[in-house]
Amino acid sequence: MPKPPTTVLITGSGPTGLTLAVDLARRDIDVRIIDKSPQFPRSSRAKGPNPRSLEVLEDLGVVEQVLAAGSAPLPMRKYRGGEVIADADPFAAARPMPDAPYDRPWLIAQWRLEEILRARLAEYGVRVELGAELVGLAQGDDSVTASLADGREIEARYAVGCDGGHSAVRKLLGVPFEGKTDEEQSMVCGDVEAEGPDRGIWHQWFDEDGGVMLCPIPGTRSGWWFQAAPETDAAGRPVPPSLESFQRLFAKHSGLPGGHLSQATLLSAYRVNERLVDRYRVGRVFLAGDAAHVHAIAGGLGMNTGIQDAYNLGWKLARVATGRAAPELLDTYEEERLPIAARTLDITAERLRATLEAIKEPGGGLDSAITPQTYGLGDGYRWSSLAPAGGTARLCAGDRAPDAPCRDAATGAPRRLFETFAGPHFTLLGFGAGTARALREAAAAHGDELRAHAVDGAYGSAGGAAHGALSDDDGRARSAYGIAPDEDVLVLIRPDNHVGLIAPAGDHRAVAEYLKGAALERA
Repeated sequence: MPKPPTTVLITGSGPTGLTLAVDLARRDIDVRIIDKSPQFPRSSRAKGPNPRSLEVLEDLGVVEQVLAAGSAPLPMRKYRGGEVIADADPFAAARPMPDAPYDRPWLIAQWRLEEILRARLAEYGVRVELGAELVGLAQGDDSVTASLADGREIEARYAVGCDGGHSAVRKLLGVPFEGKTDEEQSMVCGDVEAEGPDRGIWHQWFDEDGGVMLCPIPGTRSGWWFQAAPETDAAGRPVPPSLESFQRLFAKHSGLPGGHLSQATLLSAYRVNERLVDRYRVGRVFLAGDAAHVHAIAGGLGMNTGIQDAYNLGWKLARVATGRAAPELLDTYEEERLPIAARTLDITAERLRATLEAIKEPGGGLDSAITPQTYGLGDGYRWSSLAPAGGTARLCAGDRAPDAPCRDAATGAPRRLFETFAGPHFTLLGFGAGTARALREAAAAHGDELRAHAVDGAYGSAGGAAHGALSDDDGRARSAYGIAPDEDVLVLIRPDNHVGLIAPAGDHRAVAEYLKGAALERA
C-alpha cells in the first residue's frame, strides 16, 4: 500500500521554517522539514527576536529557554578616531507593561535560537532532514511532489518555501523577486574570537571613511559579531572578507592592534537588497520569510518578519488541512502578510537612511536604527477579510491582542491573558455579566477549538467555572482592550493572538457567524 502523502513539507530549517514546523506539529499536523545543508549552521547572523517575536516564542513554549540563552540588548559605545565619544542605551527607559510583557528585543545567536526550536520540534517527534536539496516541484489537484537532488521524491498536500533569499522554491515557482540591490552599500561580516574589549558593551568605531562594529555573542567566552564597511582594492572594488582584512579594518578604525581578533569564521559579504514577491502562494505552495522578502538589516526585522509570517500561516494551514476550515482561509495569508512585508521594506529603508546620516557625526551609531516600529507590536491586519467592522476605544479587529494580568476567579492564582491564549485554539473573552450566554453557547458549540473566559472583577463567576472565569481586579484587562467598566463586550482572539471579532454582549450569534462568514469553518 503506498504511503499517504505528508500533510505539509517545509523547505528550509532557519527560524521561519522551524517556527512553522513547531506550530504545525503542536496541532498534530504531519509535517516534514528538509534543508539542503549537510549540517546545521553555526552562524550568528540575525541578532535576535524583537518583542512581538518573543510573544510568538512564548506561545510556542520556548521563550524561557531563549531568554536564558541570550542577553538583554547591550549599551552602545561610540568611538571617533579611536576615542570614546558617547555611550547610548536605547532601551534604558523601557519597562515591561501589563499589555506588553517584552519591552526590548533579545540578543541571541541565530544558531542557538535554531537549536532551541529544533529541540522543541523534537518533542513532537519531528526532526530536520539534512542534505535534502530541492530541485523540482510538481503540483496536482490534491498534492505537491518535491524532487530532491539525490533522486528521492516527497509527496505532500502542501509545501512551504522557508529557504531564504536565494529560495529554490520561489525560483521553481517562477515567482518574480522584484526590487533593487544597492551596490554602494555593502558590509563584511563574520564571527570572530577577540580578547580585550569589554563584553558588556556593543562597540562601534565610526570614521569619515568607514567603521567597525563588535558585539559580543551571548553564551560564548570570547565570541563576537564583527561587522564593517569593507576594504577596497586599487580599482575600488570591495575586498572579500577574511581574518587578515578584518584585522586591518579593526586596527584602522579602533586604533587597537589587529591581533586582538582571531579565528574569523562564517564570513560573508552583505549588500543592501530590497526585494519583494508579488504573491505568497502558487496553488498548494507558499512562501515565507526571506524567500518572500529581503530588505536592509537596519532595525533587525528580517528574521522577525519571517517568524511572524510562519505564525500567521500555521493555524490556517492546520485548519484547512484537517477539514475544519474552507480552503479560502489560505488566501488570507497573502492578504495579511504581503502588506506587512511591504511596510517592513519602507521602515528598514528609512532606518538605514537615518543611521547612515547619524554616523557621519561624532556620537552617531546604530541606536538610530531603533524605533517602536521595529518592535512589531503595532503590526495588525485591520484591512483583512478576517477583520469585520467594530471595535473599542483602543482596539479593532485585526489588531494584536494585548496581554493583561488577571486572577483565576476560582483559586485566586495570578493568570495572564497570554496564558489563556497559549495553544492552538481560539479564545473568547467575555467582559461583563451580559456575556455569559454567549460564552456558554460558544463553549458548547466548539469544544476544544475555542476556550471561553469570563473577564471582570465584579462578575468573576458570571460565566461559571466551565468558562475559566478571570478576575480583572485592577481593571488592567478592560483598559488594555479599551472597554469601559460598565460595558459588556465579547472579544474573539484568533490562534495567532490577533483580535478576530469585537461584538456587543447581546449578539449571541456573533462568534458562530464570524467562524463561518470569515471562511474559518466549513458550512
